[in-house]
Amino acid sequence: MLSRKAEDYLEAILRIAKMKGYARIKDIALALGVTPSSVVEMVKRLNDRGFVEYRKYDGVTLTPKGEEIGKAVWGRHTTIRSFLEIIKVPEDIANKDACIIEHELHAKTIEQVKNLVNFVKSAPDYPQWLEHFEIFCRTGVHPCEEEKRKERVHRLSS
Repeated sequence: MLSRKAEDYLEAILRIAKMKGYARIKDIALALGVTPSSVVEMVKRLNDRGFVEYRKYDGVTLTPKGEEIGKAVWGRHTTIRSFLEIIKVPEDIANKDACIIEHELHAKTIEQVKNLVNFVKSAPDYPQWLEHFEIFCRTGVHPCEEEKRKERVHRLSS
């Protein structure tokens, strides 16, 4: 079992390598907000455990085992971030929170969140319940309750 910190490193290496074609110590340090010496220390540990290949002047590459974990962590991250964005959490906060939550949830929970995200994103029209949620967030009043109130007032005045 890897620590969440080690998972963060594998995820960062994966994202950097996908973007730039390679991952260097300074790139990883910048992405994670840590010092290059901290990166070297962790990368050496990950190298010893077979998750990365590290050569001092060539940078860091993921082994198949490291890539598998990096992709899994990134998948959890994007699923959680998407869910948080659906419920109108600002993007920067959603990204930060996803970094924390991605390590804590059970695989079945992630699967169900992913199913919900895919369901909402594949809806042919913007789901009415999501519109109602946005209104509720702005006003604190559920639109269905407001409609019921208007109907009662209309009936009483008729």
